[in-house]
Amino acid sequence: MARPTLYSYKESGNSYKIRLLAALLNIDLEIVEVDFLHDEQHSEAFLAINPRGEVPTLVDGDKTFADSSSILVWLAGKHGDDGGPGPSTYWSSDLAEQAAIVDWLAFANSWVQYGVFTARAILSFGGPYNGLGTESTEQTLKEAKVRSYKSLEILDKRLGGEKWLANGRPTIADVSVFVYVALAPMGDIDLSPYEHVVAWIQRVKGLPGFIPIEGLDDPLYRRR
Repeated sequence: MARPTLYSYKESGNSYKIRLLAALLNIDLEIVEVDFLHDEQHSEAFLAINPRGEVPTLVDGDKTFADSSSILVWLAGKHGDDGGPGPSTYWSSDLAEQAAIVDWLAFANSWVQYGVFTARAILSFGGPYNGLGTESTEQTLKEAKVRSYKSLEILDKRLGGEKWLANGRPTIADVSVFVYVALAPMGDIDLSPYEHVVAWIQRVKGLPGFIPIEGLDDPLYRRR
């Protein structure tokens, strides 16, 4: 059986979410790197795969998924914790637990996307890269930082009483929210006031199979 193919960009946090889950669940993916910064995602060849022109994109047999959240759900629902038939503990067969996970996937795609994601993109990649255009304006950055700190307050409150975001265990909720929060210093967002968030980041890093992304240990690597 052919391996699922992940179209990815190595510095894309959304692409990293999928690579991270695959590592945690021991899923064997074929990785195809897309030259995102040179706009390969809008080439005719790539648009034939994903008309949205976005990474990550997953092709698994006759199915194509064009968003990180749907890919996380698909892989965690299909594969067990050993990479075999699932679902894994990172997903659930219980409807209430599924809804609790999706609640945080939505948080990642709204609060996180227009907060720490946007601040990182502007200061480390030269543009917001979030559908708001490519020009980095002072007002856009200001608004991103306001949203960043508010989202960190929400997360810190949640994690003050829970070790994980949903269902009392690591799930794709944690995988989805983790990356851009952990990379927040790339957007000059200080995480130190949020002790519960910082502790949670370390818990995620300690999960068996964890793999890093550039910027976790050196948030200024793109600005030297």
